[in-house]
Amino acid sequence: MNHISVKYLLILGLLFAAVSCKKTDSPLTRVTPMEIDSIAANYYEQYLKLYPLEATAQGDYRYNDQLAIDIDKDYIAGEIAFYNSVQKQMEKLNYRNLSDEDKTVYDVLDFILKGKIERYAYKPEYIPFTQFSGLPLDFPLLGSGEGTQPFKTEKDYEDWLKRAAKFPLWMTAATENFRAGVAAGHVLPKKLVVKMIAQMRAEEIITTDWEKNIFYGPVHKFPESFTDKQKEKFTAAYKDMIGKKIVPAYTAMGDFLQKEYLPKARDTDGINALPKGKDIYAFNARNWTTTSKTPDDIYKTGLAEVAMLRAEMEKVKQQVGFTGNLDQFITHVKEDPAAMPYKTEKEVINAFNDILKKISPKLKSMFSNSPKTPFEIRQTEKFREATASAEYVPGTPDGKRSGIFYMPIPDATRFNVTSGMESLFLHEAIPGHHYQISLQQENTELPKFMRFGWLGAYGEGWAHYCETLGPELGLYTDPYQKMGYLSDQMLRAVRLVVDTGLHTGRMNREEAIRYFLSNISYDEAAATAEIERYMALPGQALSYKIGSLKIRELRTKYEKELGKKFSLPKFHDEILNQGSLPLDVLDRKMKIWASKQ
Repeated sequence: MNHISVKYLLILGLLFAAVSCKKTDSPLTRVTPMEIDSIAANYYEQYLKLYPLEATAQGDYRYNDQLAIDIDKDYIAGEIAFYNSVQKQMEKLNYRNLSDEDKTVYDVLDFILKGKIERYAYKPEYIPFTQFSGLPLDFPLLGSGEGTQPFKTEKDYEDWLKRAAKFPLWMTAATENFRAGVAAGHVLPKKLVVKMIAQMRAEEIITTDWEKNIFYGPVHKFPESFTDKQKEKFTAAYKDMIGKKIVPAYTAMGDFLQKEYLPKARDTDGINALPKGKDIYAFNARNWTTTSKTPDDIYKTGLAEVAMLRAEMEKVKQQVGFTGNLDQFITHVKEDPAAMPYKTEKEVINAFNDILKKISPKLKSMFSNSPKTPFEIRQTEKFREATASAEYVPGTPDGKRSGIFYMPIPDATRFNVTSGMESLFLHEAIPGHHYQISLQQENTELPKFMRFGWLGAYGEGWAHYCETLGPELGLYTDPYQKMGYLSDQMLRAVRLVVDTGLHTGRMNREEAIRYFLSNISYDEAAATAEIERYMALPGQALSYKIGSLKIRELRTKYEKELGKKFSLPKFHDEILNQGSLPLDVLDRKMKIWASKQ
């Protein structure tokens, strides 16, 4: 590892030196808006070199052959030094002299840099990936030919071979970090590690039957322009890469997790059990919600939201004539044949397309601007369908790759609309993530770090807020779909309770699962997967409801204050026109907007 670390330190030293060498000695009174733009542009240019996979995902293909060993301790030290150098440049700006728009840019960059630096104080590298997220889970889709890595030219095929060659180095670093975590008492719960072992040993990843290996996908999809000689060359090279690099790396990680890490993993569920666990969770809560709300504040908000939504569910129960209590109704709809009308996967996908057709005419009354980025609906690939959630994968601003709404359908006959079909589409697809992310990426006037940035409380908050637009878009007229909407709202409210409950020690995994099932019509397997997700990503689940409540609060406030001067399309456009913002920054931005109406 040392030769890799030294190389990274040298590269990172050059990166932050390049940013620092920019002239910053002009008098503060002569600061121009261009200087914050320039700092922001330089920051992001260097950031993409640090994180080449993010560049690829954004359609910037300059670093497609690179794979950073970004969990290496010396790499991290260089990264922190780079962030500090950008902060020092920002300190030389006169904030008061900036325009409102540039103050927003400054505030967002300041928030991001502080968060990235503070995060490393809590040693996230000790847990380099989990059963829910991390490079080993992303890599198969990337190399399948169906993800963000392009496979259209000979260079594309060469780039992936070079990138994949570095994957074993990342996995070796991950193993060393897991060991360092064991030594420090900073380890994952056993219940999660068991799932990770199975993932590392998934047949479609480690099989040497090339036709069935997901990493062989690009060989099945050679461009028509390839000659027989090119096809032979890359067929041999990809077999060699999969057999000698990919399969051994996953196999070794599975063995390590099984034999060495699992016995040392913890029996506790919440992050509070780790050294400095209380501080880690408080930071995660602040970072994910982009507010100063404490875990206790969030827990109380969650309880209040759950109570309100249970009252709404009672109304649906009465509407369908169910005579039992609410808990029985929530259990009943899990198995009610009326809530499972589909027989085939195609029928489910068609039903989502029908939702899009239904809401499309009404979107114009809510938004002045709509994305140019194409959009499509796809079923999630079989290799990850069993553990995947519905998700949105952004397109590229040039329109060459559509934004994609992925829907896992392990069994179409068990697809239950009360799990939130219409509201799910509004959240993950249109106008949720697809509108917000696409409009942000298409806005070339934004600094790139904001065009391609993401803050969970804003991004997930916006998508969750979009679920509440259903009645205005002509949805939720069917009581089962209404129950699905309320279940989706309840899901995010319950998350406030169980995430804070798990990570402050109020609840263990089993208690959290029981609380979840008493409020949401999931089956036990789905509920367990949700709770284990929160165990793996402390604080992330808080962002949805906290962000949504803030946007709804702003809308209600300005509808009341502005009266006839309030325009919903203009309100939505203002919320979306500078991309992903910390909620406090959004609050100030909307106050300025309202004053101009």
